[in-house]
Amino acid sequence: MQRGRVLIVGEEPRARAAAAERLRGEGYAVHSAGDAREALRTLEEHAPDVVVADAELVDGDGALAAAVRARDLGLIVTIAPGAVERALAAMRRGAAGYLTRPVNGDELSLVAARELERKRLRAEAGQLRARLAGEHRLASIVGASPAMQRLREALLQAAASRAPVLLHGESGTGKQLVAAAIHEHGPRASRPFVKLHCAGLAEPLLDAELFGRERASVSGAVERSGGRFAEAAGGTLYLDEISELPPAIQLELSRLLGGHHAGDGDVRVIAATHHDLRARVKDGLFRQDLYERAGAISIELLPLRARASDIPLLASHFAARAARRHGKTIDGFTDEALARLASYEWPGNVRELESAVERAAAVCKQARIGVADLAAAVATVRAGGDGMPPIPGAKMDELERYAILKTLEHTGGSTSRAAGILGISARTIQYRLHQYGAHDGKKQ
Repeated sequence: MQRGRVLIVGEEPRARAAAAERLRGEGYAVHSAGDAREALRTLEEHAPDVVVADAELVDGDGALAAAVRARDLGLIVTIAPGAVERALAAMRRGAAGYLTRPVNGDELSLVAARELERKRLRAEAGQLRARLAGEHRLASIVGASPAMQRLREALLQAAASRAPVLLHGESGTGKQLVAAAIHEHGPRASRPFVKLHCAGLAEPLLDAELFGRERASVSGAVERSGGRFAEAAGGTLYLDEISELPPAIQLELSRLLGGHHAGDGDVRVIAATHHDLRARVKDGLFRQDLYERAGAISIELLPLRARASDIPLLASHFAARAARRHGKTIDGFTDEALARLASYEWPGNVRELESAVERAAAVCKQARIGVADLAAAVATVRAGGDGMPPIPGAKMDELERYAILKTLEHTGGSTSRAAGILGISARTIQYRLHQYGAHDGKKQ
């Protein structure tokens, strides 16, 4: 097995041949060059990991030293006896060390192995830094399932755009978290991220919260001042439960997103809802033009039951955070506790899982969270061990529900792939998921 590639550069042919023979015997691929010009050509053709060169050739016009530095290669120079100053000069130009001629074979083997290991460690460190940088960018979006990988890609694409974004998914799936991540990874990150929950506010108050309060100008015209749009100038306004906007405010927001409203500054709108807005448009409860403008970019957040493979990772993330908050040392979960978490359907999605783990961490007295620390609803064993309805005893709609949800889990949340496996339409699956959300006690 090849250990690495070494380039020997020296004016003495016999010395080059001896060094090359020694290193080839130890598994290295070795090339040699008699002068700096030939060495530069060999660098281009064979891309060595380590260069061992006469210091005099490295000195020259400096081209060889520069080429080695540019490629981040290990460079060892060889010097005549007593020529330590020349060695030090070469080291100031990037050489990692030196050997005295005639070169001792054992010393040559040692430095070649050392420089090869250094290069490997530098490469690994670079890969680790790149991976950590990527993880830091999306550290708040936890999950390794195919569905979460697609969500990260969609999130970064949305972050690079100026278009409005519509997030839709069940309550507790993390829509505000995704909205904040889109803001933080885009060009508006240094500007305000302003939030407004649109449900539960009377129309006059909601209007004032969004667009500011009216006042009469000297000319008698009515002007607006303040409001969340003004606060978010240059940044992002997150509107949660946009489906709850009254018709008059839907009209004003649609006109604003369509560019027909001036005076509110440059604001990017990210809206969210757990409702099926297409159904609301069809029922006359939501404006078609607002639906199209607010959803220029549309991102769906799947329920936790459709990406159950993420539950252990999310639970560990929440447990570590809760442990720090409570000043405890918690080393994850027992196998049985983790199995109970994975088998629970989490009707409240990620928000419910986070609350359950927070509660378990608070009461846990052992090194790991066990079944006894989990809330009774979560800790209870369900029929089949993984949510499968009991047979006999289950109704057909319960079996259908189980088949659809488990197939979605298998496909990473892809409704089209699940539909192909089950022999039904993707529209049927989407309709059933909507029904399941209602049966789980969610708002619709």
